[in-house]
Amino acid sequence: MQKNLVIVESPAKAKTIEKFLGKDFKVMSSYGHIRDLKKKDLGIDLKHGYTPLYEVPADKKKVVDELKAAAKQADIVWLASDEDREGEAISWHLYQTLKLDEEKTRRIAFHEITKDAILHAIENPRKIDVHLVDAQQARRVLDRIVGFELSPVLWRKVRPALSAGRVQSVAVRLIVEREREIQGFKAEASYRVTAIFTKEENGTVSEIKTELNKRLKTKEEAVAFLEKLKSANFSVENVETKPMKKSPAAPFTTSTLQQEASRKLGFPVSMTMMVAQKLYESGKITYMRTDSVNLSDLAINTSRNEIETAYGKQYSKVRRFSTKSKGAQEAHEAIRPTYMSEHTVSGTAQEKKLYELIWKRTIASQMADAELEKTTITIAISNENSLKFSAVGEVIKFDGFLHVYLEGTDDENHEDEASLLPSVKVNEPMAMKETIAMERFTQRPSRYSEAALVRKLEELGIGRPSTYAPTISTIQNREYVEKSNIEGTERKYNVLTLKKDKITDTEKKEITGTDKGKLIPTDTGMVVNDFLTEYFPNILDYNFTATVEKEFDQVADGEENWTKMIDKFYKVFHPVVEEASNMQTEHKIGERILGTDPKSGRQVSVKIGRFGPMVQIGTQEDADKPQFAGLQKNQSIATITLDEALKLFDLPRTLGEFEGKEVSASTGRFGPYVKHNSKFVSLPKDYDPYTVTIEDAILLIEDKRKKDAEKIIKTFEEDADLQLLNGRYGPYIAYKKKNYKLAKNAKPEELTYDAVLEIIKEQDSKTDTKTKKSKKK
Repeated sequence: MQKNLVIVESPAKAKTIEKFLGKDFKVMSSYGHIRDLKKKDLGIDLKHGYTPLYEVPADKKKVVDELKAAAKQADIVWLASDEDREGEAISWHLYQTLKLDEEKTRRIAFHEITKDAILHAIENPRKIDVHLVDAQQARRVLDRIVGFELSPVLWRKVRPALSAGRVQSVAVRLIVEREREIQGFKAEASYRVTAIFTKEENGTVSEIKTELNKRLKTKEEAVAFLEKLKSANFSVENVETKPMKKSPAAPFTTSTLQQEASRKLGFPVSMTMMVAQKLYESGKITYMRTDSVNLSDLAINTSRNEIETAYGKQYSKVRRFSTKSKGAQEAHEAIRPTYMSEHTVSGTAQEKKLYELIWKRTIASQMADAELEKTTITIAISNENSLKFSAVGEVIKFDGFLHVYLEGTDDENHEDEASLLPSVKVNEPMAMKETIAMERFTQRPSRYSEAALVRKLEELGIGRPSTYAPTISTIQNREYVEKSNIEGTERKYNVLTLKKDKITDTEKKEITGTDKGKLIPTDTGMVVNDFLTEYFPNILDYNFTATVEKEFDQVADGEENWTKMIDKFYKVFHPVVEEASNMQTEHKIGERILGTDPKSGRQVSVKIGRFGPMVQIGTQEDADKPQFAGLQKNQSIATITLDEALKLFDLPRTLGEFEGKEVSASTGRFGPYVKHNSKFVSLPKDYDPYTVTIEDAILLIEDKRKKDAEKIIKTFEEDADLQLLNGRYGPYIAYKKKNYKLAKNAKPEELTYDAVLEIIKEQDSKTDTKTKKSKKK
């Protein structure tokens, strides 16, 4: 048995570390936390100093036994989990659960998995930092108390199976408030005036695109201004040229990496963290949970060498970035490649893209400023004093860091980019080619993308690097928020064009309000948010949530006792929970009374039901049972009208018969459909379940049959469930609701029944083996 046992939290990390240590070291993985708060009940002893009651889950018992056995045989046990609070807590739980001997135990930490970093850590072991452990326990205990006490209140007052969380509920609040801003937004119109002026020199005509320095409020004002331009002369009033510099952004923190990967690569926050973790564990980047922008001297020097070799000395500028936030405790360095000389890495497409982004951002941070020249030309109007046209142009004199990287932006409303301008002199006359006064509208607030939400949470001081991804995943998994696409609505706008002294007036159309991949609150999310903000304003308060984060930081710094912090919170929180639980309400929380059903005279209401938002005709007190109908995807309990609600009870509609069987139209969880002979056919976007005809339905049924037939390569008389099908990625086997791969060189039409069964048997046995292995872990 090896003298040294190193315990890390993941097999991938173990594999990388093993390469750097000699034969005297054995590296094992704990597969994350080996124990957690008890799942049954609260898992916290409230009466005895909020003591956490930990247990080893059933699926971790085998791992614990294996680690105990290995630890007993080792001379020294090295606890090498990550260096943040969560990693410190993993080491502490290992120390406690494995009953390790303090004399034989060493805690080591590093923020990159390289040979130098690992050997340096082994030469400089330390003790477990109990303050970091306490900060992690405080977060875990506080979040468990909030979830455990708030969730049952939601079950009783809103609907069963709901849950609340401290940070998650605040994130939902941000999204709900933004949605309400959008719903209450009234667009205001004005006219944006742009003009094209020409200048002829040596037979070459140059154009200058300009914009008026003021928006005109009404159409009458715009027409009057264009009329005035007919008799005006134009000349250059001023030419101002200013040198400008642009500096690169700091290297990545967890938050900025999540934002840029979302903007530039389209990665969801959870994917960014998953891919970054793989890069870290395989030794390619430094630790990916950090709010530090600092770079080590080694990183700065190797970056300088790369820049000077690849681009020249003039492109290099050593920069040291400092972290503003006091709570920058997650790691000591920004996210960067471990070896700056490696411009690319092997791995999945996502790993390659994310690594390239990290490499470029790190290199750019050590590069010279971009030097630009900004020119502003002002054109005077002879019969107008206050209004002027102006054009802005930019020339890059030296590209500097822009040679490699430019930071993305969340701004969706940017106007035309600055362009290159021809050379002009003051007082030089200008000829107006065309002027356009276009009706434009004020922009509604934009919905949050995942990246924008991360930025907002960070700005408010809510959460920490390790919490952003799980928070965003949780609120979507709980169906309080969904990432969806909103189709815009058509809007008319007016365009006035002055050309050759003639004004033309045209009306155009545009689509407005389109949103792709943005976070939108569901009805359930809105109702839960309204309930929590009314009855638990402290928990949903942004300042309170940020203050709690600061207190966790104080616990981590040894400045505050974690149990006193929890006690202070609980003594205020618990009575509010009791009060909300005992409160009597006339209606179910979130219920809206829409009016009366003209047919039955019974009350019509909308509320959150067990399976989501629904309309109800009647009440529990009526002699007849209430009737229910689910809302359609594009409907909300906040805005649905009585007529729209009653229309839902017209479904399912019987359309007629086809092949002796009834055809009906309805809507379900996945949208509108027609049903025939127990089979469902989705209705395309331009079909409505309320108006679709039997003729339309038959065409759709036949079209689906045709597509299904093209999909089938071969069926077998021996077993009707067995099929060889054509899929998106080529032929495959479908059997009893499971799919099986075919070898690339297989000819599906030639496969016999027995050969297909053999393939299924072989793949099933491989799956069983994998399942057994993962259970052992």
